[in-house]
Amino acid sequence: MTTIAVLGAGVMASALTNPARDNGHEVRLIGTHLDDHIIDSIKATRVHPVLKVALDENVQPYYFTEAAQAVAGADVVMVGVNSFGIDWAGEQLARLLEPGQKVLVITKGLQADADGTLRILPHVLQRAVGPIADRVTWSAIVGPCIAGELAVRRPSCVVFAGEDRASLDFLAELYGTDYYHVWTSTDFVGHEVGAATKNVYAFGAGFAPGILKARGEQDAPYVMFNYSAALFAQGSREIHQFIELLGGDPKTGDGLAGVGDMLVTSLGGRNVRAGEYVGQGVPFSEVRDVHMKGITLEGVAAVGVIGAALEKLTARGVVRPEDFPLARYLYRVVTQDEPLNLPWGSFFGGEPVTAR
Repeated sequence: MTTIAVLGAGVMASALTNPARDNGHEVRLIGTHLDDHIIDSIKATRVHPVLKVALDENVQPYYFTEAAQAVAGADVVMVGVNSFGIDWAGEQLARLLEPGQKVLVITKGLQADADGTLRILPHVLQRAVGPIADRVTWSAIVGPCIAGELAVRRPSCVVFAGEDRASLDFLAELYGTDYYHVWTSTDFVGHEVGAATKNVYAFGAGFAPGILKARGEQDAPYVMFNYSAALFAQGSREIHQFIELLGGDPKTGDGLAGVGDMLVTSLGGRNVRAGEYVGQGVPFSEVRDVHMKGITLEGVAAVGVIGAALEKLTARGVVRPEDFPLARYLYRVVTQDEPLNLPWGSFFGGEPVTAR
């Protein structure tokens, strides 16, 4: 039996206790300092208060004050905090990790250095934890997997990507079940970049439904699938370009961590809802401050990080001004309240014939 310590009791980290427990492994679920209410609920009823699903009776819940005890002696340490907590998680891992442990990251996103250089979050963690980083292995889970579906054991297909092939094989064996299907890849950067940038483009998936709602045409026989498909295709093109820019294999964008993950994220959720408001003509600042005040929008945050980085990378000559037109446009929507008027002519390498 393998012991897995999970830092963060959010929905995905908690849902991932299912395949590990179904395979007979020990799971220690550690709430962050913001998760006490979740751990309270699990201890009292076994029910995760956000998922509304009971966790396996043998999942062991820990408060953050007990983190050192929970991580001690674990074979695998999963990082399940949201992207806003990644720097905090790095500080904790620096004191908690032990040599030989296998770190498995499920947090998605990118961080940018002062010069615009973008980094995947596992690399941010590696830098934050210091010398111990070289004495553990680093892997991540990517792909289209909604936490609630996993919590009730709906079929999912994912990729475990990382730097060490032996660790990937070990982790895939820990988690693979008849409903949780695992592939592995050493294109760590490519998979992480695809999984992070897809959130940028999922924001745009709400535009067409919002436009139709504003017109009172949401139930019309002909809607805006053409619009949404073209937007999705440009997003896919830019995901492939981001993967190549950061040193991954562009073909990775064809799979689960690219178009697969973008599709599932585009089918609903908070970031799509934010895009729907924009489609209705609501300035994004109003969406953020009024309609969705207090709601975490990781995808929109990614738009801000990546858009600002693109400006710096363009100034340095790393990317061309005409590259990533959709990401740049979404950045203006989010940071400058630019009205919704997609720059179609700049997509797919530039429209050869200008519309009259």
